[in-house]
Amino acid sequence: MQVTNRKYHAGLAASLVLGTGLVAGSIALTLAPMAEANDSAPGPQQADFILPRTEENIARLGQDLTPMGSLRAGNADGTIPEWTGGITRDMWPAGYQPGDRHPDPFADDEPRFVITADNFREHADRLTAGHKAAFERYPETYRMRVFPTRRSAAFSERIYEMTKRNASTGRLVAGGEGVADVAEGFPFPIPQNAYELVWNHKMKYKGTGGIRYWNQAVPTARGSYQLIRLREEFLGLYYIEGNTIEDTNNILLYFFQEVESPARLAGNILLVHESLNQIAQPRQAWIYNPGQRRVRRAPNVAYDNPGTASDGLRTNDMTDMFNGAMDRFDWEIVGLKEMFIPYNSYQAHSGDITDDDLIKPGHMNPDHLRYELHRVWVVEATLRDGTRHINPRRTMYIEADSYQIAVIDHYDQRGDLWRLSEAHTINFYNIPTLWATLESSLDLQSGRYIVNGLDNQDPVATFEDTLSPSNYTPQALRTRGRR
Repeated sequence: MQVTNRKYHAGLAASLVLGTGLVAGSIALTLAPMAEANDSAPGPQQADFILPRTEENIARLGQDLTPMGSLRAGNADGTIPEWTGGITRDMWPAGYQPGDRHPDPFADDEPRFVITADNFREHADRLTAGHKAAFERYPETYRMRVFPTRRSAAFSERIYEMTKRNASTGRLVAGGEGVADVAEGFPFPIPQNAYELVWNHKMKYKGTGGIRYWNQAVPTARGSYQLIRLREEFLGLYYIEGNTIEDTNNILLYFFQEVESPARLAGNILLVHESLNQIAQPRQAWIYNPGQRRVRRAPNVAYDNPGTASDGLRTNDMTDMFNGAMDRFDWEIVGLKEMFIPYNSYQAHSGDITDDDLIKPGHMNPDHLRYELHRVWVVEATLRDGTRHINPRRTMYIEADSYQIAVIDHYDQRGDLWRLSEAHTINFYNIPTLWATLESSLDLQSGRYIVNGLDNQDPVATFEDTLSPSNYTPQALRTRGRR
């Protein structure tokens, strides 16, 4: 892959990188010998905001770098505080027990300020192009409540330990379409290029076995909608203690999705085997149709094919913000910035509100959403020559403490801004992991949007259920479909 040199935006480089000692001395970007990638994998990108992967810098994980690899220190003006461990058990709200819906640990916070169509230009350098377009598209109703920054991201000590091991051994393979020599944790806590950043997002801890309701609404421009109840299961062998890449049989995630309602869609089931190395074995998918009572392969559950019952507002690779093969795009890190992103969205997660409270015409109800200032990696994905995708350009904003893709600006074939996607995240602090409680995608051209994760009146998502790969075969799908 051709990688171009880009200097980071003036002013932020000094405060975020050089001024904090994050990059010291030479900026020659050479992987440590034990972590060299094979010849077919993308090499390190030349840029002044990328920390060289050396033994000395790996030793800094858990010291002046967080165990995940982000800068522990806050920013110069204090609007981003120091990371002090995220939400730990002593911070759990009073009365909370694992299995409960997660109360807001920051319920007493008040907004620092509110961004509206009248003042968003004053904050333009910390807003994505999609956010600025949303203020212009909905000047009367779209607003952004900006709260104090709470660096709540946290993972288990085991994840921290394995992430540090991976820092010395992890490597890209198959042109960046696979990883090797890693286990359990983030594969690349000192990322050298955009591929490694996106793999950190894709391999972030999601639990050894989980069940959730990822209910979906696709409102009309006037706000009317019919809730689509989606029950999902996911099994990640990669995250099981003691497992290696070899133990996964090249499957990062087993994914099962069943439509429970409305009646016209009920009983449709999707089964996906999400590959770790999609060159060695592309994603495999099957669907069960209750009308035909049969299982068949679904080769189109990938890339820009429409997601389940999405009315064309979400592609398959927009689930979890981005998933699947990366081979249709060229990837580049643009920089490391301070941006307003959705974060600590416990109010939107609350069992005290309903779908009707959240869903309004044009966009979700901003009175239940929370934004904060965080450091994000900015990654550009641009369509490769000779390939196709309805979004030939995407700009991703990847939160530095968790590697969660927080926001994506999508562009259409003409190069015009098309969609704004957001992950409204919380720390599921009983696990712990930081992941989306809601995902939304706003079509800035049609005035419609789609939202997933509307489970406020359903059982809370679980992450450590005992699930077996034998339940996620085409044969098992046929049996489960006929029950």
